[in-house]
Amino acid sequence: MNSDSDLQIAGDILEVPHLLQAPREHPATVAEFAGLARSVAADRSAWEHLVRYDATARWYHRLRTGPGYEVWLLSWVPGQGSGRHDHGPSSGVWTVLEGALTERTERGTRALVPGTQRVFAPGYVHEVVNDTLEPAVSLHVYYPGLTEMPMHSPECSAAAARDSDAGSGAVPAR
Repeated sequence: MNSDSDLQIAGDILEVPHLLQAPREHPATVAEFAGLARSVAADRSAWEHLVRYDATARWYHRLRTGPGYEVWLLSWVPGQGSGRHDHGPSSGVWTVLEGALTERTERGTRALVPGTQRVFAPGYVHEVVNDTLEPAVSLHVYYPGLTEMPMHSPECSAAAARDSDAGSGAVPAR
């Protein structure tokens, strides 16, 4: 009997084909999409030279596509924002690459700095704004690829929050 363990494996365990999973060519899980966003973000040489800043409109560039997904690069000059919106049937992962952004939802406001990742499901309503005096850059991965971005008025969102909070007994976020 082995003093370290009662289990001993004969032969090379990596030769047992049913225990090995074939590596995926493209992301298929939330964790894999988050990993894709991190790896693209880490490769500054792949995106840094593409960034443009436009004071008249938000700038964006589709950086990569894969089976059913898209990766977008966005820049934000001070004061620029997305307006309240969702992403239709798309889920996503986004991360701040440079600068800082503010995300506003019905649940509150969150400051996002480089490296911060956010994951969202279809129908998630938010607004992203550059509230700082410096430009910002963000990276967005959408699955399936972004086909719509319905806008939401602030009044409708506030009324929906009040209605849902009134029914749940929750105190509205301030």
